[in-house]
Amino acid sequence: MVILAAEPTEVSDLTGQVATGTVDAHAAKTASGASRDETASETLLALTKNSLEQDGAEDILDIALAGKSTVADYMVVASGRSTRHVTALAEKLVERLKHEAGVQTRVEGKEAADWVLIDAGDVIVHIFRPEVREFYQLEKMWQTTPDAAASGR
Repeated sequence: MVILAAEPTEVSDLTGQVATGTVDAHAAKTASGASRDETASETLLALTKNSLEQDGAEDILDIALAGKSTVADYMVVASGRSTRHVTALAEKLVERLKHEAGVQTRVEGKEAADWVLIDAGDVIVHIFRPEVREFYQLEKMWQTTPDAAASGR
């Protein structure tokens, strides 16, 4: 058994931070295993998925991006039945995110409505027409399966 000893000043500093509540965010997140940011991300994810479900989106899939990307915490991929439906899904989602969560979004691709990208900060949303989604197969690039991980692909 190996025992590592910290310098007395390091222990004293950490003890002082804990006592005064000044432990940095990274240390607090590591110690607790969760943070308020993660809770906010999960709430935003739930709001996003509920909005898409209410408006009839099909094949809704969420992908956790932890350890894969620092751009966002989650990616949501969904399909609309037509260009008009894709546009409506995107517009309603942006409206709900703004009014219910106070989130300002960036939207790309709404004019053509084959593939609309909505950047909501911690959640990135891709809404496709089914044919376009099948062609790009975006979710296959981001999902990890046990078989692929084991074989190194």
